[in-house]
Amino acid sequence: MFTEYQKGAFFDEMFRNEQLDHFDHYSALRNRFSNLSPQELNEKQLLVNDGFLEQGVTFTVYGDDKGTERIFPFDLIPRIIPNSEWQMVEQGLTQRILALNLFLHDIYHDAQIVKDGIIPESVVKEAAHYRPEMCGVDVPKDIYLQICGTDLIRDDKGKYLVLEDNGRCPSGVSYLLENREAMKRAFPSVYRESGVRPVDNYPDILLKTLEHLSPREGHKPVCVLLTPGVYNSAYFEHSFLALKMGIEIVEGRDLIVLNNYVFMRTTKGLVQVDVIYRRLDDDFLDPRVFRKDSMLGVPGLMEAYLNGNVALANAVGTGVADDKVTYAYVPDMIKYYLDQDPILESVPTYLAWRDDDRKFILENLESLVVKAANESGGYGMLMGPTSTAKERAEFSAKIKDNPRNYIAQPVVSLSRHPTICPGDAIEGRHIDLRPFILYGDKIEIIPGGLTRVALTKDSLIVNSSQGGGSKDTWVLYK
Repeated sequence: MFTEYQKGAFFDEMFRNEQLDHFDHYSALRNRFSNLSPQELNEKQLLVNDGFLEQGVTFTVYGDDKGTERIFPFDLIPRIIPNSEWQMVEQGLTQRILALNLFLHDIYHDAQIVKDGIIPESVVKEAAHYRPEMCGVDVPKDIYLQICGTDLIRDDKGKYLVLEDNGRCPSGVSYLLENREAMKRAFPSVYRESGVRPVDNYPDILLKTLEHLSPREGHKPVCVLLTPGVYNSAYFEHSFLALKMGIEIVEGRDLIVLNNYVFMRTTKGLVQVDVIYRRLDDDFLDPRVFRKDSMLGVPGLMEAYLNGNVALANAVGTGVADDKVTYAYVPDMIKYYLDQDPILESVPTYLAWRDDDRKFILENLESLVVKAANESGGYGMLMGPTSTAKERAEFSAKIKDNPRNYIAQPVVSLSRHPTICPGDAIEGRHIDLRPFILYGDKIEIIPGGLTRVALTKDSLIVNSSQGGGSKDTWVLYK
């Protein structure tokens, strides 16, 4: 199975050298896969794909002419992380979400981090998702980020680095859960032998995280999941999570605000709602406060929220923490709020609003990755080494026109992992990792995460909207 595999000049998750000596935690997997014929592997892949299709495990690519829904491409060779590695990742993610929450509370209250000159006021207030409406507002339990998906990569030495934080409406956990079920069916024996930590309790922990926010004492919290609707790219995930948690999935039209309380319309009448897990951005939540043309939100919702009569997860205004310019200051936040050095380092980042950084970026576009501060899904990005002169000229103009909106980073050689490619060949493909962090009465991190794969050879873009796929991620007990 692996005899023709080429490790290449990258950190490989499975093999430590060109002689294909595998890391110890891959022993059971290699033994099992070495005994598989290409035909057996192909049959297992077809069974998994058929199962995903039957269960509706799909996603949507906007503007794609090949069809609205498609299966999220899934690779049968799982990524494996030993416990010793995972403990460091857990500690780093815990440290990071604590600092981000303290930052969000601070900027909407005393803004001491700004007064002390750690972060410029303009960086905060010019962030696209900064919400002045939240100034002075105390959110339930002082937690802004209840659900966070922080993207990690590994460099050519195998060191984990934080690529970005996703705190508005982080997606992908449904694929993590479905990937695990598919692997348990496809390779039950190697799964058992490897000693893999489970992930199927995520919906239960998520529900407890939501219930922890309820403003109503002495009452079983009524939680709902607010979705933009069936045409949203992540609608499968919305319906999947609502079903697993045993809560209602609702659209804006299903909710109504009366006397600053939120109610859900049901066949038995109105039911008061305590907590809303919202899967739409601030802009669309309430047409009376944000976008007037929004048909997705609930008129009056912000008034009910600001009066403390309903909780939202994540809190309004958390998008400041998603901003890629803010990202550059997270190590400073960790030092400022926690008096600690970052356990997980960030990728070196140049900020175009700084004169010296902007000059460097414009002179080195061909060797940098340039990103818009608030885009996601692989959009609004320039991959310098593979870009054309025309593309670089366009980005140069954009940077000059709106420097606050752009950052640049050196190209990091993402780690690679053996992946099944067309013709049943096993080749290395670049990967990242999105672990999911839940912050309720305590911080809990699901052991593993969504490993995303750049299925195109040599590509560093792993997003599903750009043709990426995924793997199951096994965190071991040992």
